[in-house]
Amino acid sequence: MSSWSQIEAERAFAGVTRARRRAALAGRLRRRGRAVCGLAVYDERRQAGAAGGRGLREIPVDAISGTTEPNRAAQFDRHFRPTRLTRCRWQSVWLAMHRGTTLPPISVVQVGDEFAIRDGHHRVSVARALGAPTISAIVV
Repeated sequence: MSSWSQIEAERAFAGVTRARRRAALAGRLRRRGRAVCGLAVYDERRQAGAAGGRGLREIPVDAISGTTEPNRAAQFDRHFRPTRLTRCRWQSVWLAMHRGTTLPPISVVQVGDEFAIRDGHHRVSVARALGAPTISAIVV
């Protein structure tokens, strides 16, 4: 890994975490709680009957609105901006995507017209940061 790529990854991470902090501050000033700013958590068992095609497909990154993993909800906000605790993993995914490395598809559950992520939170966060319109996903 070149030092320049690492610097770019650090700048990208600093930018998205700074945006997260600004959004959290704005939410507090508007007296909106964490529930409004946080990542929604869906019960995967309740969504099992949701309509839509299953299997591997490209889905819009903006259609991913929540998670099925409660512990991940604290690591990302509703726009998938990460906390500082995720720095190493986030940067490694950013470097891989920036280089064009093919990463495994994420895993999601369809919730109406949107999706709740099961696996691949960092990949979604980085895809949003890079402005990707779609991401490869296994819809279960």
